[in-house]
Amino acid sequence: MLDIISIGECMIELYADQPLAEAPYFQKAFAGDALNNIAAAQRMGSRTGFITRVGDDPFAPYLLKSWQAMGIDTSHCRVVPGFNGIYFISLLPGGEREFIYYRRGSAPSTMEPSDLDEAYIAGARILLTTGITQAISPSARATALRAAQIAHTHGVWVAYDPNVRLKLWSLSEAREALAEILPYVNIALPGGPEEGRMLFGLEDPQAIVVSLWEAGVELVALKWGMAGCWVGIRAEGSITCVPPLSGIEARDTTGAGDAFNGVFLHGLCSGMAPVEAARLGMIAAALKVRGRGAVASLPSREEVYRIYQEVSAHV
Repeated sequence: MLDIISIGECMIELYADQPLAEAPYFQKAFAGDALNNIAAAQRMGSRTGFITRVGDDPFAPYLLKSWQAMGIDTSHCRVVPGFNGIYFISLLPGGEREFIYYRRGSAPSTMEPSDLDEAYIAGARILLTTGITQAISPSARATALRAAQIAHTHGVWVAYDPNVRLKLWSLSEAREALAEILPYVNIALPGGPEEGRMLFGLEDPQAIVVSLWEAGVELVALKWGMAGCWVGIRAEGSITCVPPLSGIEARDTTGAGDAFNGVFLHGLCSGMAPVEAARLGMIAAALKVRGRGAVASLPSREEVYRIYQEVSAHV
């Protein structure tokens, strides 16, 4: 049995440490929120799988071999005619980032509900999808919804990060997509405060948690930047703020929320209480931002657990 299956896209990353217009060279890597999440969980020891389409361009072998080397199950990564999305990124002075994306029409965006294997989803403990998966195309949105429905039918918990990106679609579309998938979501992983204002019209983190409870979500982990994370357990009626790990100098915050998500879900699969799983996730997210890249800078299982033990001794 797999612990976590994620459905979505992964792109080729081309990175430069100078402004894009001036950079003579780029480094190749890969990233995408759906993949970043399970990469973090896999790094911690969870068993993960990925559902996506991979374009049969020259990057396809690199992507598949890289995911397999990480231990991610790629048996449901379908290679199809087409191309893989690419994005360029550079880190600017002051920690700012510069992005350019070329993803419209990419292979992952052509995913269809017929790609889904019901038995594969039914055999997992958690299915994870995101608002970006929904946003990349109407067919990908339909695939994410159908996957959540299949998981719900089989008692597999559905985790969902809205991850709003208004460059991909309108706010009204993001709200509609949230509303259609929310009845099947057990674990909500939103961000704030901006995402809270956009999606819920709320600025108070506890009010956002309660709003998601009222929609039927059982567990909420609301990421709130440097303020930490609000964990809401509907069955207990409890909302707890888990502080971030202090004393970390951030180099690149790309994928920090994804690192939290993956390690939080790993913690749940390992039997941790939600607040403790969130503490583990906050540590992983903080350690991740020390290095560059959404996947390459993920911390080791040993380091995360060592610091978790140190922090827990003083809670």
